[in-house]
Amino acid sequence: MPSNTQHPAPAPRDISGTNAEDLALYREKFRRRLPESLDELQGPTHGVVDLPLHMAWSGMTSYDMGKPRQRMGLYRTVLHEGLHDDLPHYLNQDLLLQLWPVLRTLVGRTVRAVWEDTFPQLASRTRAAA
Repeated sequence: MPSNTQHPAPAPRDISGTNAEDLALYREKFRRRLPESLDELQGPTHGVVDLPLHMAWSGMTSYDMGKPRQRMGLYRTVLHEGLHDDLPHYLNQDLLLQLWPVLRTLVGRTVRAVWEDTFPQLASRTRAAA
């Protein structure tokens, strides 16, 4: 005979509890991946770029840098999935600065905050574009 025992819904966690700890860990994950300086970002600016499986595990794996939407997709993927050694290899400083005003709206809040907190020139590009 089935039990009619009801299980209460999990209580929502507020930002001062575990969620704050989770958010701090999530931010740290992205912060650790950052280069020391944007000058380290010497990735390609043209041609076709093939991403390895650890970054392009779902969806596109090849991006044509001559196509604006694909270029933006590549940068979004690398910012979210790239490891510390991937960023200088796949991102280019000048291109990142150029794309940032729009790109920042396509990446998650945490990724955006970590990059802009670490590299104020990205945030200043956004203000200049507004």
